[in-house]
Amino acid sequence: MRKTMVVQLPFVSPTICHVHARELQQIGRILDQMPELAQLVYADLVASGVSPKKGREGMSGEQVLRTLVVKQMNGFDYEELAFHLADSATYRAFCHLGFAGNSPKKATLQRNFKLVRAETLEAINRLLLSRANEHDVENGHKVRVDSTVEDSAIHPPTDSSLLYDSVRVLARLMIQSKALLSSIVFTDHTRRAKRRDIAILHAKSIEDRVPLYRDLLKVSNKTLGAADRAADQIDAFARDDKSDSFLVGQLVLLAVQIRHYIALARRVVDQTKRRILDGESVPAAQKLVSIFEPHADVIVKDRRATYYGHKLFLTTGASGLILDCVVEDGNPADATLAIKMIERQKEFYDRAPRQAAFDGGFSSRENLAAIKEMGVEDIAFSKARGLEIGEMASSGLVYRQLRRFRAGVEAGISFLKRCFGISRCNWRGLPSFKAYTWSGIVSANLLQLARLAFP
Repeated sequence: MRKTMVVQLPFVSPTICHVHARELQQIGRILDQMPELAQLVYADLVASGVSPKKGREGMSGEQVLRTLVVKQMNGFDYEELAFHLADSATYRAFCHLGFAGNSPKKATLQRNFKLVRAETLEAINRLLLSRANEHDVENGHKVRVDSTVEDSAIHPPTDSSLLYDSVRVLARLMIQSKALLSSIVFTDHTRRAKRRDIAILHAKSIEDRVPLYRDLLKVSNKTLGAADRAADQIDAFARDDKSDSFLVGQLVLLAVQIRHYIALARRVVDQTKRRILDGESVPAAQKLVSIFEPHADVIVKDRRATYYGHKLFLTTGASGLILDCVVEDGNPADATLAIKMIERQKEFYDRAPRQAAFDGGFSSRENLAAIKEMGVEDIAFSKARGLEIGEMASSGLVYRQLRRFRAGVEAGISFLKRCFGISRCNWRGLPSFKAYTWSGIVSANLLQLARLAFP
């Protein structure tokens, strides 16, 4: 029967028959059976110092964990996540928001997610792996290790753009300070710095760029001097004036931010002088590539593209689950992390894996001897580099099987990057970078467990 119009809508939305809805239902069952996961998140939420027994009702630990999984599984930004939580009955049911409950706003979601630490998410992942081990889904006997790079949310850096960023940010903070403390005097050189940045970008030769860089450095040093004086004036005002504690608090906060960016701007000025004026090659480890994400490293992987972020070392198992992840500082060679990754597996499972497969970059005779000594029976480096097959594995067949098995880690890395946002982190700061990475890993493992019909 067909009608022109539906006069009365049903009160209860039916459960939809869709693969994504079934996966969410299975993930929900896993989380229901493991309430300790929500307790870990709750501990982070209340650790911020706000009493959980006062004020309006906030998101529970369970709701924060479930909404974070929804965000990472779908690649939503906060605006999109807030909309789908308000609009979708399936997501509301999964996140335990209730039929008539208020949907969290994007600011609420962001504030709660940023309270969840990377260490907490790593502990959640280990609890999931322990449960998988108990049900013979993943026992960690056979592992594969590889590395990849996760970008920070910054534009490709140039010396001129970093100098311009430094000038405009310090000028903005001083404008805010002057609005509260009129005695602060400075000249805003933002427009001049922007013109020099654009001129350097379009200059045809290094001879044309050098005079422009000199003027941009001059502008930057003037701004740094003014920022130093402004911070000193704020400190003096905060010491002498006790009449308005709120005003003093705002000014002190601005002074902290000014001094933070002054230190970063001085590094930018120094590395620009060394590179442009002195012709020196600045080592990658000493370069600052962003004043907003100063933790970002310069990483050239396999002599291909240059990345600005952090190197990730991942261990996966035969089930496809991500067993471990290490976010490293700098650009360490893969060979320096081979032993550490197996040691972490041994620490978690109280035994070393029986078989381990590595990319060729992890290969070395020292690594082979140390990993064998830990109790690993068969090892496969995809490129042996002077090692005999008999030294690594019990037979040529076992070695070839392990080498083919290692290729599966590439699919796992691609899965994380395409579906869970691990290719680029949009959260600011190193702690948040690590938390974002682990949130993607936890979400990927929950989805994989759901697809494996985890009990």
